Amino acid sequence: MIPAMPAVTSSQSAFAALRFGRLAAMGTVAGLILVAGVWASWGTAQHVMLGKGREQGTMVVRTCSDGRCSGPYTPVSAGSRARARVTIDQSVAVKKGRTYTVTVKPGSDDVVRSGPAGLLYSWVPLAGALLLASVVVAGGLRLTRAAWAMAGTGVALLTVTFLLL
Repeated sequence: MIPAMPAVTSSQSAFAALRFGRLAAMGTVAGLILVAGVWASWGTAQHVMLGKGREQGTMVVRTCSDGRCSGPYTPVSAGSRARARVTIDQSVAVKKGRTYTVTVKPGSDDVVRSGPAGLLYSWVPLAGALLLASVVVAGGLRLTRAAWAMAGTGVALLTVTFLLL
């Protein structure tokens, strides 16, 4: 004799549908947060990570105003030309009077920091996205280990970046 399967009630199927909806919605939100973090980081990181063939050199910060700093550029890589004035976004990572290794954005006089500090600094938006998404993963998806791993990665990236800058 085959045992009878218990009947599925409408409340059980409604609960399953709500649970699936919650998982789908929170998974989508967490995914969008992470994609936005990568997107925000990639605008700067691509110039640092894919530096082969790009102009590289050093910049001495002379003046800062309206969120931008400028100064002379001295080339280091072959094919790069010296410039009297290049600009970089002013942030906590850029101080007046200091010299930084930089990569020139193609077709412009804008530069981004290069080297280990520039690479880490370019991925700071992703670190913030990891921290934010970890809350969604823990609360919405109930995946606490994955959330702790995401949060730990975000905090580690922010800490190392802060220490190197």
